[in-house]
Amino acid sequence: MLGQYGIRRKNGVPPIRYEAVAEGLGRVADFARTHYATVHMPRIGCGLSGGTWDKIEPIIEVDLVSKGVAVVVYDLAR
Repeated sequence: MLGQYGIRRKNGVPPIRYEAVAEGLGRVADFARTHYATVHMPRIGCGLSGGTWDKIEPIIEVDLVSKGVAVVVYDLAR
């Protein structure tokens, strides 16, 4: 899943593309529901892409959780 364009800020804009994250997670949800799968991930979109968790978490809620897909988000040790 690609949710960013590039790896550096351009004119102060981070490379995260929230709409691309939403589209990708929608496709993940379709796959997970078809295969009775759960989704496990780190806090996607909050590293090099420059996204913020307060914007990513609602996308996960709408595109995965509300569709009945169980999600586990891991905080990776530093």
